[in-house]
Amino acid sequence: MFNIQTLNKISSVGTDVFDKSKYAVSDNPANPDAIMVRSAKMHDMTFGDKLIAIARAGAGVNNIPVDRCAQEGICVFNTPGANSNAVKELAICALLLASRKIVEAAQWSASLKGTEDAPKTVESGKSKFAGPEIAGKTLGIIGLGAIGGKIANAAEALGMNVIGYDPYLSVGAALHLEPSVQVVKDINDIYKNSDYITIHMPYTPQTKNTIDAEQIAMMKDGVRLINLARGELINSEAVVKAIADGKVAKYVTDFADDIVLGAENVIVLPHLGASTPESEDNCAVMAAEELIDYLENGNIRNSVNYPNLTMNSTDTKICVIHKNVPTTIASITAAVGNEGINIENMANASKGDFAYTMLDVTGEVPATVEGKINAVDGVIRVRVINKK
Repeated sequence: MFNIQTLNKISSVGTDVFDKSKYAVSDNPANPDAIMVRSAKMHDMTFGDKLIAIARAGAGVNNIPVDRCAQEGICVFNTPGANSNAVKELAICALLLASRKIVEAAQWSASLKGTEDAPKTVESGKSKFAGPEIAGKTLGIIGLGAIGGKIANAAEALGMNVIGYDPYLSVGAALHLEPSVQVVKDINDIYKNSDYITIHMPYTPQTKNTIDAEQIAMMKDGVRLINLARGELINSEAVVKAIADGKVAKYVTDFADDIVLGAENVIVLPHLGASTPESEDNCAVMAAEELIDYLENGNIRNSVNYPNLTMNSTDTKICVIHKNVPTTIASITAAVGNEGINIENMANASKGDFAYTMLDVTGEVPATVEGKINAVDGVIRVRVINKK
């Protein structure tokens, strides 16, 4: 029986995926095998020795100590794409909010409640809130993954010219783009040619302030910026100054800070990107399926700290998380072979400093094998999964 801990209220559509004959799901198990989490802060948590996996029901993992988990042999998953439709819809909404002064118009209209002849005043004041249409304008998208690709296609359907930049664009993602979407090789082409720019990339120390004063200086006068990915990707101070200088016409962001809150021509939303019941359900189901495949089969899909790797097995798997250093794989296979165990198949993948090796073996695996593999220099965690 596997014990699954939930740190937030996880959609029951997701927790119902677990077979109750194999899994016990609760918010306070004594020593869980895996954790499902949404936004709960985990950096100060001490993990039990049984914990081997954490699944984040969402894309961002800044609430999880990913590096520490890697050192402790805990595989961290996220659910990329599960909330992509929700974010796509909000991005289209943000395009319109950035153009038509809808928020300001609604606030002004509401302020007239109780005044004399309010309907006539509202009608006569509409000219103050005129704004451009998005059709025929150029939308620049930084990041063409699950979310950015959907936004590109939706914006194209609304009559926009779409250009996108993504240095890691996969073949699959490229094939899903409408043919009219232009993919550029230089991110500066986005800055120089776009009327609207929306950013959809992960936040890392390297991507912090991807849009800063230097990039804004390249942009068209009156550019409109959208950030529904991570607040740190765009420098708030630079944007607010550019608005004051007349360079940027509008900024719509899903991330609040003291700089943007209350700033003129800035619309701040309370992190609504994935806040739909459908998105929460999709993320929970995907997180549960990732945990099940890892716990029962050793397969890694959508890990943020270890390489993705899957392998079919008809009998028994030996799964090893280890440092990505020379001779480790040879030492692991030698430890297995010296016990008279036949290796039918082997798969290995690496990601940065870490690697994952799966051995499909036949015959009984003595209890001593785990200890001998663990003794190999660089090995972090060993699991034997018997499918019989």
